[in-house]
Amino acid sequence: MIISHRYKFIFIKTAKTAGTSIEVFLSNCCGENDVVTPIWPHVEPHRARNYKGLWNPLPEIINNKGHGIIRTTRDLLKRNRFYNHIPALLARERMPTNIWTSYFKFCVERNPWDKTLSHYHMVNHRAGGRISFDDYIAKGNFCFNFPLYTDSYGNVLVDKVIKYESLMDELGVVFQELGIPFEGSLGVRAKSEYRKDRRPYQDIFSDKQRQIIEKAFAKEIEMHGYVF
Repeated sequence: MIISHRYKFIFIKTAKTAGTSIEVFLSNCCGENDVVTPIWPHVEPHRARNYKGLWNPLPEIINNKGHGIIRTTRDLLKRNRFYNHIPALLARERMPTNIWTSYFKFCVERNPWDKTLSHYHMVNHRAGGRISFDDYIAKGNFCFNFPLYTDSYGNVLVDKVIKYESLMDELGVVFQELGIPFEGSLGVRAKSEYRKDRRPYQDIFSDKQRQIIEKAFAKEIEMHGYVF
């Protein structure tokens, strides 16, 4: 995630939505006092900074009714105030209220079938190519993003959810409003090497697999009107 005091925005990083590429680009635009969390594996010229520090953990423990207390304690001991893919709800608890309420907050979401295929290729690559698509679907360990930008009631916590399908156009509008120099390209395509099969996802999913994803991602489909 990124908190930019220079441009007054908060970027909540979701998964398989070009988030790393966006962070690498924004890292070079951000000021020395801005918060930029680490990414793994590291991608040049990204530079993490100012993400460590102490904070009062009681509000998040109380608001979460004790859930996640182990994560909160571990983060506090390591002083990891902010981290990669931190949920918006948690980030809000760990920063001053005036920053959260006054800065522009945005993230990116992606068609769940396309996102699932991208996630599969990453998982399979890291497993040495030993996982079939059928096995991946059967396990059901999918890439859900909506918990990263909503609260427990399903309310969206960011000001803008950019759609991956129109990423550059929507980023261009957001960056122009924020005053961030942008020439229509991020200049990097991080983690794009995982997916070798570039066929449209419609040509890959079976009817049964399509329905499994439709059911699993019903919340995101309803929120953003995605269709197969």
